[in-house]
Amino acid sequence: MAAAAPTTRAARPPREAADAPGRRTTRGAARRTGGRTPWLYLAPALVVLGGLLVYPIYQLGLISFFQYTQAQVSGGEPATFEGFGNYAELFGDPQFWQVLLATVLFAAACVVSTLAVGCALAVLLTRVRALPRLALMLAALGAWATPAVTGSTVWLFLFDPDFGPVNRMLGLGDHSWTYGRISAFFLVLLEVVWCSFPFVMVTVYAGIRAVPGEVLEAASLDGASQWRIWRSVLAPMLRPILVVVTIQSVIWDFKVFTQIYVMTGGGGIAGQNLVLNVYAYQQAFASSQYGLGSAIGVVMLLILLAVTLVYLRLLRRQGEEL
Repeated sequence: MAAAAPTTRAARPPREAADAPGRRTTRGAARRTGGRTPWLYLAPALVVLGGLLVYPIYQLGLISFFQYTQAQVSGGEPATFEGFGNYAELFGDPQFWQVLLATVLFAAACVVSTLAVGCALAVLLTRVRALPRLALMLAALGAWATPAVTGSTVWLFLFDPDFGPVNRMLGLGDHSWTYGRISAFFLVLLEVVWCSFPFVMVTVYAGIRAVPGEVLEAASLDGASQWRIWRSVLAPMLRPILVVVTIQSVIWDFKVFTQIYVMTGGGGIAGQNLVLNVYAYQQAFASSQYGLGSAIGVVMLLILLAVTLVYLRLLRRQGEEL
């Protein structure tokens, strides 16, 4: 009996091994259920986004392939399928390329200026006392909350050639800021930066407050200047946040409409201050060429997607976690 006991014990399969297939099946089912759970929570938001984004984009792309004018809108004539005819007409128009170049340069200047002002003020918020910090935050949030039409009207009054206080302080007399192409773009850039920098400032300030104080203190003890601390310490640690604010700024500034339309009177003298959004509005609504206007909208969408994807790809190659 003593010799047979080890044989019996060895012949009996381990309990863990016998239950292993069942456990694997249970774990697999749990993993599949857990993988579906987040999508179930996201389903209502995805449905809303699909209705608000996907369907309008689909309609925009669809109309861009048709001859769709006021006659088709009123039902007097059927819509005519033109394929890429609207795009061929658009790319063959020299004005489109001029407007595209102006839009890219203007948006780039707005993005760089907004990031510079927002980041500088975010660092300033960490250096001032509580009361000045509160005053600066309230003033910035007030600028951020101001509607674009109201802000544009206020800036037009400030730089008005007859009654504006800026010309009086600078001694420029009746100089018109909206008459010249460069000065008009510069005036609009100031308004865009004024209403956009609070988002960058608040976001970057929150990121700076999350940086351990010991890191900044060690950099200061090593003799690093404020610029050196920002460039070598804060900027690398805040890079994910800077990615977000940069992409947001690119999207907002590339599709500026209200400021240009209000401050330059619909695109400036002879269209010298047109950007793509205003150009699309003129083609679609002023000229009733809705198919051509939709084609401009599709081109803008593709450009923004390309810029965002290229920027994210470059960051991924640098090993950044997004």
